[in-house]
Amino acid sequence: MPSSLPTSLAVSDAITHYRQLRELTVDELAYVLRMLDHPISADALAEMERCARPVTVDDLVAIAYVLDTTPAVLLSHIPIDMPEPEGPLATGLPSDVDQTELRAWLEGKTTLDRESRVGWWKERVARLRVRSAHHEEQLQGAYAELRELGDLALQEADAPPVQHLQWRIQDGEHALNQSEVALALTEHRLDNLREDV
Repeated sequence: MPSSLPTSLAVSDAITHYRQLRELTVDELAYVLRMLDHPISADALAEMERCARPVTVDDLVAIAYVLDTTPAVLLSHIPIDMPEPEGPLATGLPSDVDQTELRAWLEGKTTLDRESRVGWWKERVARLRVRSAHHEEQLQGAYAELRELGDLALQEADAPPVQHLQWRIQDGEHALNQSEVALALTEHRLDNLREDV
């Protein structure tokens, strides 16, 4: 009977995803695993991918190695068609743990007690502030270059250097917008964690 637990769903979908990304068939994956002295039949792998067969810890490690990834990546994978996106990403964890926090926990970079979680999110806010400031600085530099060109930028708008500068500004505006959105969401998450005390 297939499992609908979030970690099982994540791992089964991750095996399929990374196998296809590496352009391996189920038979080829089974062959490589057999060569590494961890034989899993193609049928068993297909069942794992359908979440109809459990993946043991030994299977997880061997499969992650063959697929050139890590067990943490497979465990923290988010299936594109996850049935309950509002629920926890991994079995038994709080529902507000997101993928990056889950991965950090799996890699031993944080624990999931309240104090550690608040500290981890504070650090994320600090990193995002630095990233946002960097994007702002780069964007202001590109604007300054455009201002220095003055009328020449309008007259030579099709010239490759001017086009390159326009692309830098467009990319910079997009990057700054994305970092500001990420910062706002992260600050909101941190505020929610602090309020839950």
